[in-house]
Amino acid sequence: YKDIDELLLAIVRLQKLENFVWIINERALKSNNSAFFDGLLAVKLNDSFNEENLLIDATQLIRNTFIKFLNYTPLFWSENMSVIDCLSTEPWIYGKDVYKTLVNTSVKHGKTGNIEFNEEGDRIESLYNIINIQFGQQKIVGFYRSNTIGKTELKLNEEEIIWPNGLNRKPDGIRTRRNVSVVTIAEKPFIFLRPGNNCELSSEVYCPHKKLNGSTDEEYEPYCCYGYCIDLLQELSKNLSFFYTLHLVADGKYGSFEKEGDDKHKRWDGMIGELLNYQADMIVAPLTMNPERVEAIEFTKPYKYQGITILVRKDTNKSHLKSFLQPFKNGLWIMVLLSVHIIAVVLYLLDRLSPFGRFHFVQQHERNPIKKKNTKGDKLSLSHALWFTWGILLNSGISEGVPKSFSARVLGMVWAGFAMIIVASYTANLAAFLVLDRPAASISGINDARLRNPQDNFTYATVKGSAVDMYFKRQVELSTTYRIMESKNYLSVEQAISELRDGDLNAFIWDSPRLEYEAAQDCNLITAGELFGRSSYGIGLRKKDPWINPLSHAILSLHETGFMELLDYQWIYSNNDKQCSDRSSSPATLEFRNMLDVFLLVAGGVIVGFFVLILEIIFKRQKERIQRENEISQKVMVYWKKKVDRRNQQRSTMFESDNYEQQILHSNSYFPLSSKRINNHVSSNIC
Repeated sequence: YKDIDELLLAIVRLQKLENFVWIINERALKSNNSAFFDGLLAVKLNDSFNEENLLIDATQLIRNTFIKFLNYTPLFWSENMSVIDCLSTEPWIYGKDVYKTLVNTSVKHGKTGNIEFNEEGDRIESLYNIINIQFGQQKIVGFYRSNTIGKTELKLNEEEIIWPNGLNRKPDGIRTRRNVSVVTIAEKPFIFLRPGNNCELSSEVYCPHKKLNGSTDEEYEPYCCYGYCIDLLQELSKNLSFFYTLHLVADGKYGSFEKEGDDKHKRWDGMIGELLNYQADMIVAPLTMNPERVEAIEFTKPYKYQGITILVRKDTNKSHLKSFLQPFKNGLWIMVLLSVHIIAVVLYLLDRLSPFGRFHFVQQHERNPIKKKNTKGDKLSLSHALWFTWGILLNSGISEGVPKSFSARVLGMVWAGFAMIIVASYTANLAAFLVLDRPAASISGINDARLRNPQDNFTYATVKGSAVDMYFKRQVELSTTYRIMESKNYLSVEQAISELRDGDLNAFIWDSPRLEYEAAQDCNLITAGELFGRSSYGIGLRKKDPWINPLSHAILSLHETGFMELLDYQWIYSNNDKQCSDRSSSPATLEFRNMLDVFLLVAGGVIVGFFVLILEIIFKRQKERIQRENEISQKVMVYWKKKVDRRNQQRSTMFESDNYEQQILHSNSYFPLSSKRINNHVSSNIC
């Protein structure tokens, strides 16, 4: 009751008694009588609607209802029902039948009159007394009765009524114009335009656009308007019974208080300028309510609550080769690679230093095995050790080059456990990086460092002279952001969004309903961060316009009935030509492009394999050539060695014979007879 008393006292204090009739309900009538003023009207249920009479009529109604169930199924009466538990979620199986029968049952000439119900279950007939406050007392001056659906009865003794301010005559009221001129602006999804004048009467409104060509002749371009605001305007016109003519704002602006040309004074342009210059009576558009505009015009209750957000292109995280390295930090990758080579060296040393690594046993007899030294092929070389450690880590089969000693095999088992843990951890983190990888916004929101600090490779803007532009201008903490984008602001939303799609603009800052609509229409766009600078849209009128209160009440009523939510769902969120998949709660399916770099890695391995093969062939051929040259050289050396040996042998034989002949000649010089005999003997032997 406190709010009611304050409202009534405010009415008296603001002197809102003349030309108005104030009516309160029965609940307000029970509040503090000291706040009532003479001339106040109230409605109150007739005294016959007391608790005793209502219980009697209710009992009679229930009796009449269950009489209709006498011939109903026997299970209805034989079922034992306990006291109904209101917390139970299981409905009574006969509950709907009883309710339908109750609604269709009536009581004639009850204590409170005839009892009948409409389809919604509300009582049709009611009787209210009309109360008039006179000199602080309540006086019945009439009654109001509703008999049947769509028919009412009102009886009022106007001669007995005292009106506000103690007048005996009924207030004249305030004349409101029934034909209003409405100005709007093209802004998706609130106002869509279609060229032409053949508008559909059910969903479109003719809205011409005046050309600004500087001539005295007024030329108009025909358009048909439809969208969120058109549906709202049509509903308000139907509820408040007014007619309207609609046109588009000539300069295409919302309204800003700026100097134009050589004018020394600031003036409002856009829709607000047309409203103040009496070129329009009402603004029905996505017009943001801000302090600058509230000083010039008056707004109704908000029909749409919104904020400011940022529209960017989706930053699709394409899975490239680096993505497969992301599960581990660089330091961990280095440690794994070092571990592979260190363990290989240790395995090689253990197997080489162990006596069981250099020898193996040959079982020639059952009781006498013979220890035999390993051949070169049986030994664990350093290359075999590296192959073994890499094979264990990559889970590939190892058929040869395994450790022979027990100490090296123990280390091999420990290395296999280490590899299992590393591979399992890598696989789990890789799933998080690839399978759950979703497109994200390139910035985090209004507090992103790229919006606070100027960067040459990142541009952002809004619409010049708009409410968003004014918001950044007012906020001291956003002064740097405002200075950066002031020279880059666009003249229209369409131009900015087109530049954003083409990549010439990195981020566009604007009202959330429009950007949410664009993000729903184009799957390559996304809104970034949370809403900031929360505000609302309202219908703009001139100060003290009589349509302000009726429009405000009608808008509140539309909110209560859910009509505004239907408009949101129809025009902003769901009326899309292209439905974007919601990837916020489900893992993304990997595509070929996600794994393209893996296939490129395999292709690179194939190319490297063939390159190594070519090197091996070249190396083999070079080795065979050198081997052949060595063989030829050896043969040549052997040949020439043999030849030289033969020559040396011949020379030695000739040298020995010469020496022998000289010895003979020398001996003959001392013994001539003997030598003669000898010569004769030799010659005879030769012959």
